[in-house]
Amino acid sequence: MTGDEPDDELLDRVLLARVVEPGDEVGGRWIRERGVREVAARLRGDGEPLPGVSEKRWGGMRARAEVAEPRRDLAVAYEAGARFVVPGGAEWPGQLDGLGDARPIGLWVRGRPSLRMWALRSVALVGARACTEYGAHMAATLGTGLAELGWVVVSGGAYGVDGAAHRGALGAGGATVAVLACGVDRPYPRGHAQLITRIAEQGLVIGELPPGDHPTPSRFVLRNRVIAALTRGTVVVEAAHRSGSLVTARAAQRLGRHTMGVPGPATSSLSAGVHELLRGGATLVTDAAEVVELIGDMGELAPDRRGPVLPRDLLDPEARKVLSALPGRREAGVDEIARGAQTTRDDAVARLYELRALGYVERHGDGWKLTRQAMISVQGGHTLC
Repeated sequence: MTGDEPDDELLDRVLLARVVEPGDEVGGRWIRERGVREVAARLRGDGEPLPGVSEKRWGGMRARAEVAEPRRDLAVAYEAGARFVVPGGAEWPGQLDGLGDARPIGLWVRGRPSLRMWALRSVALVGARACTEYGAHMAATLGTGLAELGWVVVSGGAYGVDGAAHRGALGAGGATVAVLACGVDRPYPRGHAQLITRIAEQGLVIGELPPGDHPTPSRFVLRNRVIAALTRGTVVVEAAHRSGSLVTARAAQRLGRHTMGVPGPATSSLSAGVHELLRGGATLVTDAAEVVELIGDMGELAPDRRGPVLPRDLLDPEARKVLSALPGRREAGVDEIARGAQTTRDDAVARLYELRALGYVERHGDGWKLTRQAMISVQGGHTLC
């Protein structure tokens, strides 16, 4: 334990965090309407069940409350380097309040930085666990790029895209947060124990479940709402039609957050969910700068992307028309070229002499023909077959 004695309301919240499942809106409504102290007292006492649950469910919650040891949970968390952050506290991210009655009762936070401050400039990177090499590459590249631009990368600590995103941010010396569906003292998956420990040392590891608690399929799904609410936007990198990453993205949409997707091959089932998301209004992104342009402050714009500038692009527009009017493989007379360029014969002649001086055309008697240089330039511009 720390040297500061926890107050009764904190102890009651820790108890409720062990009794009420993450995202339980009924429990959240009890807390909103009756307060933490009363709900905890009713669960520990012998009074009538609170409204909205069956007798069987109430009995199960009472059984949990009977064996809950909030002081012990705080002590175990402290030994693991974790603290319990509660709504209204100095470190609580206010954007989580947007979850309404599904708001976490509190969050266990492992790591030194302030969760509230980091959440203000954070973005979620999520995707398939069994991702392709392309998905892992894009996640790592985005994680690195966002970290270099001063953004906090938030993900779920899982295999595949999550792990690649965390590693990308860590490799750039940046900030990253892992949101777990289990106790922060018991990293899951076990194969990522070293990665999650490194995240706790360089960033933050957070979760709703008390120390020692294990993940379940429903807890993974409900964990995703925290990722969506905590961040300013969610980027999905590879996701099948049925994917937890899409749950995160849709939660972000419901909360009014930006939702983005990285496109993949049209033939890849692991990109099918992303493509569906993009068809449904998400924004297509391909690098960190495009993500920041969407979620960042005014003026944080991605650079303009243009193809290579070809020599013919520097020509006067009228000269380009004449150049384009010359056949690719044969000579042509001035009248034919003028008709193709939609200009007069005299103007066509003037432009042809200008183009000859620049090395684009050559004269053959009464006809004109493209030089080898012009053939390469025009083909590079995709105007010839």
